[in-house]
Amino acid sequence: MPVCEADPWRRQYFENVACPPDVRIPTEDGDAWKWYPEHKWIYNKLAIAESQDLLCAPHGIDPEHFPVFSKPIYNMRGMGAGSGVLRTLKEYRHRQRPGHMWMELLDGEHVSTDCAVVAGQVRWMRHTVGAPLAGGMFDYWTVLASDRPHVEQYIQTWVHQNLAAYTGMLNFETIGARIIEIHMRFADQWPDLYGTGWVEALVNLYSCGGWDFVDDEPRTGYSVVLFGAHGIQYRHPPAEVVERVRAMPGVSSVQITFHEDRPPASHSMPPGGFRLAIVNTFNLDTGRSARQELALSFWSTQQLLSRKRRSDS
Repeated sequence: MPVCEADPWRRQYFENVACPPDVRIPTEDGDAWKWYPEHKWIYNKLAIAESQDLLCAPHGIDPEHFPVFSKPIYNMRGMGAGSGVLRTLKEYRHRQRPGHMWMELLDGEHVSTDCAVVAGQVRWMRHTVGAPLAGGMFDYWTVLASDRPHVEQYIQTWVHQNLAAYTGMLNFETIGARIIEIHMRFADQWPDLYGTGWVEALVNLYSCGGWDFVDDEPRTGYSVVLFGAHGIQYRHPPAEVVERVRAMPGVSSVQITFHEDRPPASHSMPPGGFRLAIVNTFNLDTGRSARQELALSFWSTQQLLSRKRRSDS
């Protein structure tokens, strides 16, 4: 398989694409850290803020103005754990933590951008914006067909100045066209929405150092997320239900995003809910209908499991 994918529900995007056996394409930040040590400094969020001359410092150096945004300097597990807005000096001193930093609070659109880079030159970009819910969750993500010129220009300049020797994928998180974090990987949640031939171009980027994907007719796509409550030992829905949802017109893929043989607490999930499934689609209404059908299937399964427990007790 061309991509080193930890999540079995995402291997569907890569398992049928040929790749030289010595090529390793990361989807996990830990793998990227180990495989590309000369560039691992980009996971230092304080260094990223300093590279843009943003107001920032590690905890222990008091901000002069509030509010500020606080977060771990390193966070390889994601999910925004330990981050948040600090509005007063009193709150800041109460919430000081070793290994954390603060930076000026940015304003503007929050965009996630995947980039293909060849020798410090950005050769391809696609942007994604999320529809947030409470508790760190997202209702759905929109993979945009449209450009974000200010974001693109800023990223291109930053990469040219700071990563001139890098070839590979990068994922940027920006707010108001300013970078808040970078990953040496791509967003493996929706590669099927980038278009036919994209994964093959990804393999060529890492195996040959070139980028040959022609993105002349991008389509807006949606990655629709289904959440359930925490603390439940969920079971996967029946395979025939998943296949029926996957066959709905406009649905590109379905992911059942947890291990049913592991305790719920062993999964990395946002505090607001337990991610059960993701539907990738080119039609938002279709994605919502597909999500509803999956939700009913999960509900039915849990009801049956509950009855079985009662009958066994």
